[in-house]
Amino acid sequence: MPVGPGGIAARIAAAGLLAWALGFVWYLLALPGPAPLARATDGVVVLTGGSGRLARGVEVMQAGSAKRMLVSGVDKSVRPRDLGSAAGVPATLLACCIDLGFAAENTRANAEEVAEWVARQGHRSVRLVTANHHLPRAMGEVRARLAPEVVVVGDGVPDRKPLAHLAAEYSKLLASRIRLLAPVGAAGA
Repeated sequence: MPVGPGGIAARIAAAGLLAWALGFVWYLLALPGPAPLARATDGVVVLTGGSGRLARGVEVMQAGSAKRMLVSGVDKSVRPRDLGSAAGVPATLLACCIDLGFAAENTRANAEEVAEWVARQGHRSVRLVTANHHLPRAMGEVRARLAPEVVVVGDGVPDRKPLAHLAAEYSKLLASRIRLLAPVGAAGA
C-alpha cells in the first residue's frame, strides 16, 4: 500500500522526534561532573548564572590549580567588593587574581569574552566552570573561538534543574552545534 505525502512527513517527523529523544537520554546520562582539582590550567573561567559556580572557581584558585580567574557575565551593577562579600571570595584573591567580565549576556557572548581574556592573558589552557547541563554547549562555543592549541578543561557544577529546563538546554546544544558547523558567511552565521 503506497504511503502518501502526509504519511511520509509523519514518518520523518516521528523519526526526528525519536532521534531527539534518544539523544536527550544520552545527554542526560553523559552530563559532566567536576574536573579533578589536581588538573592545573593557566586560568579558570566561571560563567555566571547559577549557584555553586563562583564557589567552585574560588576552590580551584585556592587549590593552586589556576593562576588567574575570569568571572564572565557579571551584571553591570555589581561591584567587585559586592561580589566578593556575597560569594565569600577572599578580598586578597579578588584584588590580585580575579577579573570580572561585564560584556556577556548569553553563552555566545560569554565565549567571546573568554576568548578575548585568554588571548590577553596569553593562556595556553583554561578550565571552564559552569552548570553541568550547560557545559557541553558552553565548551563548544568557547572552543570555536579559541586558538586550536588552547586546551579547555570542562568543570561541571552539579545543578538540579527540572526536566523541561534540561530539554530546553539540550535543544539549545543541538542548535549551537548546527550553527557552529555552518560555513563562515552562511546566512545567520
